[in-house]
Amino acid sequence: MIYKISKYPQFSICGLNCGLCPRYYTDGSSRCPGCVGEGFSDVHPNCGIISCCQRKGLDYCFECSEFPCKKYDTTDETDSFITHRTQLRDIEKAKLDFDAYITELNDKIQILQELLSEYNDGRRKNFYCLVVNILELQDLNSIMEKIRNIIEPKALLKEKATTAVGIFQKFADEKGVLLKLRK
Repeated sequence: MIYKISKYPQFSICGLNCGLCPRYYTDGSSRCPGCVGEGFSDVHPNCGIISCCQRKGLDYCFECSEFPCKKYDTTDETDSFITHRTQLRDIEKAKLDFDAYITELNDKIQILQELLSEYNDGRRKNFYCLVVNILELQDLNSIMEKIRNIIEPKALLKEKATTAVGIFQKFADEKGVLLKLRK
């Protein structure tokens, strides 16, 4: 099926944050361009949620009078490459003020890009994508400030990654937040 290209593929029609997904940052044939981004149909030829929205002339599920429909009954039970735990929370934010939510998501994407370029030893991409997706922006900003202040810029990449992950994990443990995908 050929879908109408989305104006903002980093936020999916169903409320996932594609711009925070590891597959969005993958090189090669398994790279996903984000929800209904350029080439999306090649990677994901069938999606009932996208088909439903586009058939109704909607950009996002939350615009539908039937939202949330039965497609969302099991939203919080499993994860794939990206966590679904924040999906409904993020939809509510987008529904309330779409532009403000997109600004927040763009800020999170910038944080993720910094983590991937400065604190990733080649083994932390999935962890950083999960962390940035789950934690609130104000907490991320606070943690990033701490990371930047504690970690020496000239430290070895492995040391930078280990320290950054430890800071995130300590915060999550104190808040009772699970930093793992649920397969």
